[in-house]
Amino acid sequence: MGPKWIEWAKRLQAIAQTGLTYAKDPFDIERYESVREVAAEIVAAHSNLELNYVRELFVSEVGHATPKVDVRGAVFRGDTILLVKERQDGRWTLPGGWADINESPSEAVVREVYEESGYRTRAVKLLALYDRNKHAHAPYPYHAYKLFFQCELLGGAPSPSLETDDVAFFGKDEIPELSLLRVTPAQVARLFEHYRHPDWPTDFD
Repeated sequence: MGPKWIEWAKRLQAIAQTGLTYAKDPFDIERYESVREVAAEIVAAHSNLELNYVRELFVSEVGHATPKVDVRGAVFRGDTILLVKERQDGRWTLPGGWADINESPSEAVVREVYEESGYRTRAVKLLALYDRNKHAHAPYPYHAYKLFFQCELLGGAPSPSLETDDVAFFGKDEIPELSLLRVTPAQVARLFEHYRHPDWPTDFD
């Protein structure tokens, strides 16, 4: 679980976003906009993000508030797993990112793995579906569900991208410093266990 301030801010943002979706009365709209502004101020005050940046993030979220979907690919080669080095923070993570509109989760993860690593894969099993809030991730202004797919390696070659600086396979005891915004050591360790126990059912929160 993250700090309470981010939980409060996300709850306020969700209330405001959903309220603005359905509100018709101009006074209600004004109140929900005020709630959204308070949420932005909380995030800006407790992080290194500028208020205008947070405000724009929240304003861009429209419609009934629901969790975002983040997909991650667990690509194994022997006893090693594929990681990519993020340009944003210089740390490592499983390749992945937000699922896009008009693509299935499995299509999204295959696309993300290829874009970030250069490897072509096929999604073969959903290993875990986690609520980001229930794991030791770095604070983030959105509520998200994280889908971890085991992906079969089909071909390709390591190729960094606009978002990644490096691509490599690591053994379970060789995992470098991870980007906690995206993946945690406990999650990577659990994926190794799933790989060694292919009969295990999907984990979920």
